[in-house]
Amino acid sequence: MGIQVLVVDDSAVVRQTLSEILLADREIDEVITAQDPYVAASRLKQFVPDVITLDVEMPRMDGLSFLQKLMSQHPVPVVMCSSLTETNSETALRAMEYGAVDIIQKPRMGTKQFLDESAVLICDAVKAAANVQVKRISKSTTRNVAAKLDADVMLAKGSNRAMVQTTETVVAVGASTGGTEALRVFVEMLPGDFPGVVIVQHMPEHFTTSFAERLDSLSRMTVKEARDGDTVMPGRVLLAPGNKHMLLQRSGARYYVQIKNGPLVSRHRPSVDVLFRSAARYAGKNAVGVIMTGMGDDGAKGIKEMKEAGASTIAQDEKSCVVFGMPKVAIELGGIDQVVSLQKIAKTVAGLCY
Repeated sequence: MGIQVLVVDDSAVVRQTLSEILLADREIDEVITAQDPYVAASRLKQFVPDVITLDVEMPRMDGLSFLQKLMSQHPVPVVMCSSLTETNSETALRAMEYGAVDIIQKPRMGTKQFLDESAVLICDAVKAAANVQVKRISKSTTRNVAAKLDADVMLAKGSNRAMVQTTETVVAVGASTGGTEALRVFVEMLPGDFPGVVIVQHMPEHFTTSFAERLDSLSRMTVKEARDGDTVMPGRVLLAPGNKHMLLQRSGARYYVQIKNGPLVSRHRPSVDVLFRSAARYAGKNAVGVIMTGMGDDGAKGIKEMKEAGASTIAQDEKSCVVFGMPKVAIELGGIDQVVSLQKIAKTVAGLCY
């Protein structure tokens, strides 16, 4: 039997749009809707979904309060679906701490391209959430979607332009579902003088700003949402902004990031494959690649390219992953040197850098 979803949102247009997007995926069998948490509670008496999509701001009870009640009384995997404006992104971030599996941007009523991209991201997030709770292995999608692009659309394959071994190392990290918590654990363990770190976490626009601020408050390093041209240096962590690709570049002895628009790569923007391929090209054996928890295969090809360019590569182990998708594919492709638990990633990377 396929995945059953409960959509909770006060907007009738959003409820209809989400229902149509989800039901277009053949792995999703049923979608029930509710206009607020009280109606959702009554639905749950007759219908136990595999996943709930939940808005943040609603009448009668906000989504955050409902999430807390749900997790304490009858836990169900929850994907927060929010507009994620600057004023409420902190609330959405708090929802992750309260047990939400993932967060996606509420689809705007706009261009076909935006809706098509939203469909891919929403369905992937819901299917990943179902895996977390129900322990089902997600079947390969069969619905008719746009072609899955790879990193060639942002950075064509070519000869390795990395300089010879230098004293500076760059650590490139990629994560998706479950990555917000995994990255928190990782950055909390880093010393203040750790080599420069560049991170792609699959997140919507605006959410990365507050996530970077939260990581900065917990880390001895400086963590910030990356801007075009930001220097990669010891003591600094740069997080790719939502809805933008981030590439590593080099000018002489200076590493910096380039922030670019572009199509979805491996069905994501930002894409881990884009970051990893650029690290392979411009850092080569001066880099360490880390691939963490996440659904799908984004980053698997890129981290293999990093290894082939001389970089050291690490994958998070299955036991500590929320979804063992991205690391699993990277391991199967032969792109990984070491497989370690989340708690050991920082120490393992440090051993390679010092």
